[in-house]
Amino acid sequence: MLVLFTDYGWHDPYVGQVKAVLHETAPGVPVVDLLHAAPDFNAHAGAHLLDALSLSFPPGAVFLCVVDPGVGTARDAVVVQSDGRWFVGPDNGLLSLVAARGEGTRVWRITWRPEDLADTFHGRDLFAPIAGELAAGRFPEQGVEEIHGLQVEFDPADLARILYIDHYGNAWTGLRGGLADPESAMVVKSRALTWRRTFSEAEKGELFWYVNSSGLVEIAANRANAAELLGLKVGDTVRLAGSPENRLH
Repeated sequence: MLVLFTDYGWHDPYVGQVKAVLHETAPGVPVVDLLHAAPDFNAHAGAHLLDALSLSFPPGAVFLCVVDPGVGTARDAVVVQSDGRWFVGPDNGLLSLVAARGEGTRVWRITWRPEDLADTFHGRDLFAPIAGELAAGRFPEQGVEEIHGLQVEFDPADLARILYIDHYGNAWTGLRGGLADPESAMVVKSRALTWRRTFSEAEKGELFWYVNSSGLVEIAANRANAAELLGLKVGDTVRLAGSPENRLH
């Protein structure tokens, strides 16, 4: 299984161009579009989203991951194996959370370069062929070299910021629900929000926080747009009152 995680969006040709390479390299392998609306240029938010979202996929899944504002620079291209899953992408921190939080992590630098490599489209020309090879069951031994770890590593602690806002206006945070006490208040934009287990437990239009299906603390409103009501944007800070401060940053 090939899983795509990018900030390419759906309105441009980039996803289709990447898929064309994957279908040529790994014909017959299912391709899953996990997310193409990762926050633009934001590898830090992307790292937390990728870690949370990847957990529902089985061992052996191959993730092609692109949030890469440094494309064409000296930053490395890498393959990471963690918890039995494969991740291919830039060494800019995007893969560092799955590497740090997973078990049995190994890292390889991609040394192979295609004859025609666009300076600004490594997702298509470099990452996709390697991901396709892995998904087809062919480890690219001649194109990689194992290294001790990633060059860019984000702090693996939970991130007390807004990571992503979906089309409903629900705001995902970088706080994992397993560390959250339902008795705690979520403080955001000087508002203290209470916990609800589901949307239906809140009054219509009521703002609240809950643990979403990906295991992250999320700010929402019942049948309303929480991001609009609170004026939220990606990067805004939040605070879960009562959580151990040394678990958050």
